[in-house]
Formats: sequence, C-alpha cells, structure tokens
Amino acid sequence: MSDTLASLRRKIAGAGDLESVVRSMKALAAANIGQYEQSVLALADYDRTVELGLVVCLRRPGVAVPHAGPAAPPPKTVHSVVFGSDQGLVGQFNDVLAELVARTLDPLPGEKKIWAVGDRIAARLADAGLTPAGLFPVPTSVTAVTPLVGRILVESEAHRHRGELVQLYLFHNRPTSGAAYEPAGQHMLPLDAQWGPRSAHAPWSTGKLPEVLGDHDQTLRALIREYLFVSIYKACVESLAAENASRLAAMQRAEKNIAELVETLNQRYRRLRQESIDNELFEVLSGYEALDKKQ
Repeated sequence: MSDTLASLRRKIAGAGDLESVVRSMKALAAANIGQYEQSVLALADYDRTVELGLVVCLRRPGVAVPHAGPAAPPPKTVHSVVFGSDQGLVGQFNDVLAELVARTLDPLPGEKKIWAVGDRIAARLADAGLTPAGLFPVPTSVTAVTPLVGRILVESEAHRHRGELVQLYLFHNRPTSGAAYEPAGQHMLPLDAQWGPRSAHAPWSTGKLPEVLGDHDQTLRALIREYLFVSIYKACVESLAAENASRLAAMQRAEKNIAELVETLNQRYRRLRQESIDNELFEVLSGYEALDKKQ
C-alpha cells in the first residue's frame, strides 16, 4: 500500500512523539546513574571500616573463621541473591546475568534456593531451570534500597536459624566505563578460608595495635551482619546503576534509529509532495493547452 501525504504526516508526528519519550527516558536514566554512583561512593568508607573491624577480630590468635572449617560437610542448600530488573528496555541486562548464575551454581552440589530481585530476572532464571524461591521488587530510588536489604537479611536470618543458610552467593551487574556493565558474582558465606591468613598479615594504617573491646564473639557476629548488609546494599545500587546505564545505551540507540527514520520519512514526504505538485502543474498545463486548441 503506497503512502499518502496525510499518512506520512501522521508517521512523522508519531515518530516525533516517540523521540520525545525516548529523550525523557534517556535524561531520567542519566540522572539515576548519578545518584546510584554517589551512593556507592558514600558507602566506601563504611565498607572499609567494617572490613578493618573483621580484620581485627579474625587476626586474634585462636579465632576460627566462621563456617569455614575444612572438615565441614558440603551444604545441602546453596542460597543466592540475584539482582535484576523489573522493567524492559535494558538490552541483554538480565540474560547475561542469568547465564552467569547458571554457570556458577550448576556445578555446586545441593539444592539451589534463589531469591530474585526483579520480575524479568526471575523469568530468565526460571527458563534456565533455576526457579526462584522468593521474589522481591526492584527499588525505584536510593531511599528504597535499605528496606529491601533489610527484608533480604531478615529472610536469610530466618534460614540461618533453621540451619539451612550455610552457603550464600550474590549476583548482580555492575557498571564499567561509559554506559557498559558486566555481570559479577560474590561468594558471601561461608567466609573464605583465606580470610584468616589475609587478616593476620593485613597492614594497619597506624602504629597502634587495634583490639576488640567487650565480647569478642558478639562483636564478630555483629561485624559479619554489617558485612552482609554492606555487600548486599552495594550490589543493589551497583545493579541499579548498571540497569540505568544499559537503558541509557538502549535509548541512545533508539534515538539514533528514530532520527534516521524521521529523515527517511521526511525525504519520502518531500518527494511525494513534489510529485503531487508536478502532477498538479501538469494538469494545469494540459487544461490550458486543451482550451488553447479549442480557441
């Protein structure tokens, strides 16, 4: 079916409206990236403080790394937290993450219990044969991250008290240079067996020897909880920054495609309009010649 001037005008107007929407989403994604990156930077000092606290606790002679005994039997259940997206227009954001989760968990013995953050990553995991046992919504702002992390920690604490939570993994996408991102996985629990030797030889920033005041075991448990909180919080905001970076890249591609489409439609419109004007001029000349012959 050939285009008409009216249909081309409608298509050009529709493409212009779509371009406005894409520009708005592009601006929103760029603004969101900034707030999530600032949140990661703001967390760096606290993350370092918790790490130093663990170093002090674990370098004490006779202290074993929690849950890291070499003779411990393999866990019956492997728990994982996977941060994805609820919304689309993010390219391969969820697909590459689901591939990493499957590649990491498949060789591990035991039942796989996954808590997914985001409907779309949950669907990708289900397609890979890793149906999530729990689903959380993706936070829409920095202020919504802390309540989400609290819910995840409450859920994990309940499983830990039942003796189920022995091994815990964390998966998310993290931003890299520009608008790129990469999938990342982190083994959270049990604490790596290298924690002990690494802590013993870790340099201290001052000439004074640190020590733990109060109950050592209670302090260590509190620091491990904070270690989990900081790690999960950081993974969440990095995932949100990467999601918006992916959406920004998708909107940039869409903006370029729409601009090319509008240019093509304008060329077709101008050509069709010129053809219409030529036909009208031809009809006028033909009518003039016909009248001239009659006279």
